[in-house]
Amino acid sequence: MEQVATNHRNELAASAAMVPRSIEDALAEGRALRRDVPRRAHASPAQAERDAVAILMEQNETRLADLVPIRIGRMLQSPFSYYRGTAAVMAYDLGQERRTGVDLVVCGDAHVSNFGLFAAPDRRVLFDLNDFDEAAVGPWEWDVKRLAASSVIGARDLGFTEAQCTEAAMATLAGYRRALRELFSLSALERFYYRVESDWLEEQAGREGQRVIRKAIKKARRRTSDQVLAKITTKEDHGALRIIDEFPIIRHDEAAPIDQVAGLFDAYRLTVRTEVTVLMQQFRVVDTVLRVVGVGSVGTRCYIALLLGPADEPLFMQIKEAPPSVLASYGGLDAATARGPAPTEAGREGWRVVAGQRILQAASDPFLGWIHYEGRDFYCRQFRDMKGSIELAALAPSQFNQYGALCGAVLARAHAQSPGAAVVLGYIGSSLGFDEAVTTWSRRYADQVERDYAALESAVKEGRLPAETGV
Repeated sequence: MEQVATNHRNELAASAAMVPRSIEDALAEGRALRRDVPRRAHASPAQAERDAVAILMEQNETRLADLVPIRIGRMLQSPFSYYRGTAAVMAYDLGQERRTGVDLVVCGDAHVSNFGLFAAPDRRVLFDLNDFDEAAVGPWEWDVKRLAASSVIGARDLGFTEAQCTEAAMATLAGYRRALRELFSLSALERFYYRVESDWLEEQAGREGQRVIRKAIKKARRRTSDQVLAKITTKEDHGALRIIDEFPIIRHDEAAPIDQVAGLFDAYRLTVRTEVTVLMQQFRVVDTVLRVVGVGSVGTRCYIALLLGPADEPLFMQIKEAPPSVLASYGGLDAATARGPAPTEAGREGWRVVAGQRILQAASDPFLGWIHYEGRDFYCRQFRDMKGSIELAALAPSQFNQYGALCGAVLARAHAQSPGAAVVLGYIGSSLGFDEAVTTWSRRYADQVERDYAALESAVKEGRLPAETGV
C-alpha cells in the first residue's frame, strides 16, 4: 500500500509545474504573457542548422542494429511516415524556438496517428491519446505544434489541396482552443472525469463518418487476448503454448529467457495498483518474444509476454523499452525536470511514461507498470486490449477536419489536467490569432519535413543508411 501511495503522490507532484492562485489569476497571467511572446511570434519555425539524418543515425546507435533498416524503410513510405518517426528531429527544432515558459505534463509526440480507441477498465471503448513514450513536463505549445503540423502533413499525404491542408490545421487548433475554454468552465473534478466515449463519436459523425467509426470500433472490440492467442500462438507436441516466430517482426530472443522475464514480473507487480498486484499473482509467464512495433520505436527493445491464469486464460503483456524523452535528449529540456520526481533511480524512464499516461489519459490501462532490466528502463502494459484507430485514408476532407478538431479537443483535455493549463487558456484567448499563427508555422514546417524526407531518401541511395522496405 505504501508503494502505491508513493506512486500516486509522485505523479501528482510531476504534474504541478505551475499552481496559480485562482483561475482568474491564471487567465490574467496568460494574457500578460502575450507582451513577452506575442501569439504572432509562433508563425515562423526556427531556422536551425542541423542534419536530420545525423540525428536519426545518432538514435540508431542505441538500437538493435539489425532492426535499423526496418525503421528507415518504414519512414521512407511517405513524408507523413517519416514525420511519425522523427519526434527527435522536431524536438531539436522546437528547442530553438521562443517559448511561453508555461510547462505542463505533455505527450511529447501528439500527432494525428497517436490518438485512437482502447478499452477503459469498465470495458467502455474510449478515444484518447495512446502514445506516451516521449511524455514529459515541458512546453505545452510543442504538443500543439506537433499536432497541427501532423494535420497538414497528413492531409498532404491524402492528396488534399493546399487550401484543404490549411483548413485541417485551423480545425485542429480550433478544436484545442474551444475545448480548453469549455473545460475551464467546469470544475477541476469535472475536467478530471471528462472522457470521449465511442458512442458519443458516433452521435457526432455524419452518415459516412459513422461508417468509418463503427468499423474501427468493431475491429477494436475484437482485439483481445483471446484473439491474439488464436492468431500468434501454436501448441507444441507436449502441449505447451508457444508464440509463433515471424522473422524479423516477431522472434524469440535469447536476451529475454522466460525465467528472467518471470522474475521481472515480480518487480513489475510492485509498481501497479494493489488489486492488479493480487490479480497478477495468479498468472505465470509461459513465453516471451521480441516484437517490432511502430515507426519511431523500431529498434528499441520491445517484448511480448504470454501469461496464463489458473484456468489457462491468456493475458498478453507488452514490455517496451523507455529511453529518455526526446524533449530532453534533443529538445534541450533539463532531464530531471522533464522526467519529474521518479520514486527510484532504476526504472525512472519507465515511470515517466507510466505517470504521463496516467495523467494525460481519461482512463488508463490498470496494468501499467515499469521495471529496470540489464541497465535499461521499461514500461509494461496490456497488449492489444481493444485497441484500434480511425482509418485516416477513409476520411474525406471535411471528415479529416472533424477528426483533427477531435484530436485537438482530446489534447486540450489532457493538458487541462495540469494546474497551469488555465494560463494557456488566457494566453490563447478567444480570437483566431494563435490558430492562424500556428497554421502558418505548420505549413512552413511541413515544407521542412518534405525537405528532410528527401534528404533521408538521398542518404539511403548514397549508402549512408540501410533501409529494408515492405516489412
